[in-house]
Amino acid sequence: MKRAIAISHVCFEDAGTLEDAITARGLPFRYLQAGVDDLSPAKEADILVLLGAPIGVYEVGRYPFLKDEFAVIETALARGKPIVGICLGSQLIAAVLGSRVYPGREKEIGWGLLGLTPDGRKSPLVALAESKFRVLHWHGDTFDLPRGATWLAETAVTPHQAFSYSGGKVLALQFHVEQYANRLERWLIGHTLELSTAGVDLHKFRADTQRLGPGLEKASRKMFDDWLDQVGATAPRATAPAN
Repeated sequence: MKRAIAISHVCFEDAGTLEDAITARGLPFRYLQAGVDDLSPAKEADILVLLGAPIGVYEVGRYPFLKDEFAVIETALARGKPIVGICLGSQLIAAVLGSRVYPGREKEIGWGLLGLTPDGRKSPLVALAESKFRVLHWHGDTFDLPRGATWLAETAVTPHQAFSYSGGKVLALQFHVEQYANRLERWLIGHTLELSTAGVDLHKFRADTQRLGPGLEKASRKMFDDWLDQVGATAPRATAPAN
């Protein structure tokens, strides 16, 4: 049976609508916790998901498990397997593909508009039109576009917001579309120090989440369904018993 494996970094950041899109197709979905679990089973994943974290890919000295994640991504790329990277996950993919990952000119935290490139408008990201391209931004790092990648999305603060690679099998998203609105309060608790130092207005954040979250949930589910269709991710049909 085909299976999806997600590497998570903080327990309150899950795969949300992406997980639901995958399991709705009858595919098992498993989490491995970076820094805790042995990540080697992820090398055998049929779909690899890499989630976010408040650390940088360049902090290998502080977080040695990042080397294991690089090895997992290299294996998945070599095997031609579908990969989705979100936030840190997108940065990990960019690094493995040889691009520079570095602090952006400013943190980008909160709900905001996403612009699609011409190629982005021909990609699964076009489904985000249902949310009027309002997504959740939460990152301080950025990356150069990898050689051979297709640039999909941008913002004024962070030009490289998304790219695809390997004919669309690899989807790297700097921004967040996967989270359900009713789960984001966990982020406000878990990331309280970052929010305080960044001067984020929590009252506005909560109001924006209530207003924009449900639309993004619907749009992101369609986006991930379209991507899964594109990469041919379906559960194998049961074999009929022999007579």
